[in-house]
Amino acid sequence: MREEFLDGELTDDAEADIESGLRPRSLDEFIGQPRLREHLDIVLEAARRRGQSVDHLLFAGPPGLGKTTLAGIIAHDMGVSLHVTSGPALERAGDLAAILTKLGDGDVLFIDEIHRLPRAVEEILYPAMEDFQLDIVVGKGPAATSIRLTMAPFTLVGATTRTGMITGPLRDRFGFVARLEYYTPDELTAIVLRAASILNVSIDDDGAIEIARRSRGTPRIANRLLRRVRDFAEVRADGRITSGVAADGLEVFGVDHLGLDRSDRAVLDALCSRFNGGPVGLSTLAIAVSEQPETVEDVHEPFLIQQGLISRTPRGRIALDAAYRHLNHEPPDRPANLFDGQ
Repeated sequence: MREEFLDGELTDDAEADIESGLRPRSLDEFIGQPRLREHLDIVLEAARRRGQSVDHLLFAGPPGLGKTTLAGIIAHDMGVSLHVTSGPALERAGDLAAILTKLGDGDVLFIDEIHRLPRAVEEILYPAMEDFQLDIVVGKGPAATSIRLTMAPFTLVGATTRTGMITGPLRDRFGFVARLEYYTPDELTAIVLRAASILNVSIDDDGAIEIARRSRGTPRIANRLLRRVRDFAEVRADGRITSGVAADGLEVFGVDHLGLDRSDRAVLDALCSRFNGGPVGLSTLAIAVSEQPETVEDVHEPFLIQQGLISRTPRGRIALDAAYRHLNHEPPDRPANLFDGQ
């Protein structure tokens, strides 16, 4: 039997199993993204009526909004198999060719972080997407020959967090491109209640609302916070999650009323306290909080900017007045040209 705990913590496999169990399996179960669900329902039903594979789909948006889940739903609703891989895992053209030759009629191939596909691998994908044919080079040097193999029709579902990094030729080969948006508090509340019923967690509506409002508009974070509050409720309370229990539990785990964790607040504190509100460069800010610049830029900054706590300017990152108030500091007087690019 697989060991699921190591030093008191869940292993990655165990966490993945829990996350997988919470994923909806059909469009009817999927909560949120109403416009996207309507579009997908039309696309899937049309493909079923024609007896064809679904057109290639590209989902874009921040992590944790349901791109992988939607790929599984498409395969489930079409009654076909789902094959999952990621752009960084496909290092050579042969890696992709091995996967493509195993696809059955109408199967769904999901490539996460598709913008990170190497160029040589991407070139192999073009004829496969358009003509369901695969060009394989046999041999080397002057003796090399190209063999074209015909494949079964399949559906490629790509997911990306950076649409701008996808090359034009690849993006144009997708028949349907959609961007997933952050979820509303009401949608996240419904997601928390659904997950709680699956995990057999006792929770009332106010407890679900408290978790939802701190989930940064992201279902993955909502499900993770629910599991941590469940642990807190079982150890420090009577096992039932109410608004007060949820607030106390999230406070223990360092998640404040805006959904900021300790790392987010460290970024704000560095800007406000160490650099007098900025402007400060990304690399300097990353060193100050002991993080990689990519982590600060991709993980922390988007939500802080969305909440109006910091701003990016040509001169660097700047803490806004809301950041000072969130840290219980008095906003300083600012020069009028602070946000100028001069």
